[in-house]
Amino acid sequence: MTNTKKASVRSTKYLYVALSCGGLAVLLGVFFYVPELNAVSYVDGVLTKTVHPPKVLPLDTADYNARLLALAHVAMSSPWYAAFMQGTTSASTTTPKPQWPVRRVYPNTGALLPFNRIVAYYGNFYSTGMGVLGEYPEDQVLAKLMTEVAKWKAADPSTPIVPAIEYIDVTAQGSPGKDGKYRLRMPDSQIDKALEMAKKVNGIVILDVQVGLSTLQDELPPLATYLAMPQVHLAIDPEFAMHNGARPGSVIGTVDAADVNYAATYLAKIVQDNNLPPKILLVHRFTEDMVTNAHNIKPLPEVQVVMDMDGWGFPEKKINTYLRVITQEPVQFAGIKLFYKNDTRAPSTGLLSTSTVLNLMPAPIFVQYQ
Repeated sequence: MTNTKKASVRSTKYLYVALSCGGLAVLLGVFFYVPELNAVSYVDGVLTKTVHPPKVLPLDTADYNARLLALAHVAMSSPWYAAFMQGTTSASTTTPKPQWPVRRVYPNTGALLPFNRIVAYYGNFYSTGMGVLGEYPEDQVLAKLMTEVAKWKAADPSTPIVPAIEYIDVTAQGSPGKDGKYRLRMPDSQIDKALEMAKKVNGIVILDVQVGLSTLQDELPPLATYLAMPQVHLAIDPEFAMHNGARPGSVIGTVDAADVNYAATYLAKIVQDNNLPPKILLVHRFTEDMVTNAHNIKPLPEVQVVMDMDGWGFPEKKINTYLRVITQEPVQFAGIKLFYKNDTRAPSTGLLSTSTVLNLMPAPIFVQYQ
């Protein structure tokens, strides 16, 4: 005889909200977590769950465009502002067309960007030298992260902040290992820890991949289960993508647009198969050669691409690097990494201020701390 018991449990549903110009919450396209009752049944000891799909509204393209223009510091009085809002590529003006914002395919509903700014803490739990995640106890890490979140809320009240844990799950190694790939995959327990940390601050997780002498084709499939979670996103670190047998750290690595497009396509299929909101694909960069043929990178409705300037140094050096590898080579969205230690070494006078970062062209929508 079949023994069936029914119970109610709380699961996750997405409520898509953003702030209008007047500061009121309206349904637009940015997700937050709210509980929803789903039916769970135990049939002969087997758990089955009926999941009610989230209800979403279409993307507000006018708000999307206006936020891109604001990030690019395009004045509302500019004819290029009106042209971008109207979807045209020309304007009656002698003023040169600005490089930003970049017109790409609109994202699917539920996109995080540009409706939010992401503020992330970076590192590996096993290492004190790879970033803040491994330097301090969990409660201290989260407290410091939320302090930074508060600073960015104050600096730009019009853009909600989403905290993030960017965990280096595949780390480049100085030795080849058993398979000669010069990389080490972290145990799932460490990703689970990152997920729990992010949950405590209503944030997201970004899994960072340093392939060494391996490939994205080999390193992404083992992460598929986690990437199928709505709160989990992906980062690629070209610095440690090695070629021709070079050991990580001996030279600066590189990826091509084809590699980035592969990762985007891989993520897009996960999004489609699991009916998820768009994923973020973060690409680290501090030299031109780290990402070749960047103009061929193709963001997708399911995947939003962020080019993240992660070079360190004194403020003028960081700004100059940002100009070269972000401003001059537009892809879709921009990010920047701030180093608590390396950015404050002499002759530096300290980290870039929030106002300085927001005045960059374009203003980063992703800010990361190491």
